[in-house]
Amino acid sequence: MFQLIKLNDVVDFMKLRVPAMIMSGALLISSMISLGVNGLNWGLDFTGGTLIEVGYEQPAQLDAIRQQMNNGGFPDAVVQNFGSSRDVLIRLAPREGVKAAELGDQVVSLLRADGSQVEQRRIEFVGPNVGDELTEQGGLAMLVALLCILIYVAMRFEWRFALGSVLALAHDVIITLGLFSVIQMEFDLNVLAALLAVIGYSLNDTIVVCDRIRENFRKMRKGEPVEVVNNSLTQTLSRTIITSLTTILVLVALFYFGGAIIHGFATALLFGVFIGTYSSIYIASSMALLLGVSREDLMPPEVEKEGADQEPLI
Repeated sequence: MFQLIKLNDVVDFMKLRVPAMIMSGALLISSMISLGVNGLNWGLDFTGGTLIEVGYEQPAQLDAIRQQMNNGGFPDAVVQNFGSSRDVLIRLAPREGVKAAELGDQVVSLLRADGSQVEQRRIEFVGPNVGDELTEQGGLAMLVALLCILIYVAMRFEWRFALGSVLALAHDVIITLGLFSVIQMEFDLNVLAALLAVIGYSLNDTIVVCDRIRENFRKMRKGEPVEVVNNSLTQTLSRTIITSLTTILVLVALFYFGGAIIHGFATALLFGVFIGTYSSIYIASSMALLLGVSREDLMPPEVEKEGADQEPLI
């Protein structure tokens, strides 16, 4: 079995738990301030608007198309490849008094002005009511996921671990949202799906750590809680590094070769893997220690044998 460290070498993770908590607190406050001031750059799925797909005979030059849209009175247009280098997807914010069909004709005429052969493939309109519903349902989905996780971990382990796990997941989601608020990358349904995937990834890592801590509390009869947690994190470190590294390699390839339409999804997952691994070590475990988890809380209840309380027969 592949091991990155020797079994006798225990990494003192909890030595840095106070600086880690301070840093997490600063990141959370910064994220919430940015969300309050800048907000999120909502995508067409949430705000409503018009989506136009066009096809070129030759590979499309996205920079030139963006310049054409800007000169033609559409500075807010989002232009990206869709499927191949000849297919282009153009997203436009809602415009009052202009129908989607008319808007599509204007865009195609604008793109054909330089003599390019442009074919209009499809036009879709997303109303603001649909966008509001998606925003509400997306937020509700994350809240339900966190609540179900809280109940599951509390039933499987102990309420201190459950609370620490949910706080770690909320920590991951808020800081990831803060990143998108700071860089103003478009937040669409793909990014929302990535956030839910980050919750699952972070929870899986946290469950592995909690399971090892519970197991070591039962084995290490004389160890202090901090010592038990450090041993548990050290024993799962190899697994954590290997899992995170293989996931990151896939996401890096997806980011660079998946096209612009998948950049938000890949960015959210890449950042989520880093922050999720960090929170499993320094948020979930530290919160359990802060709440006073002990060996007695994790020991299985003793089951009395039938007739054990009866006096022996003479």
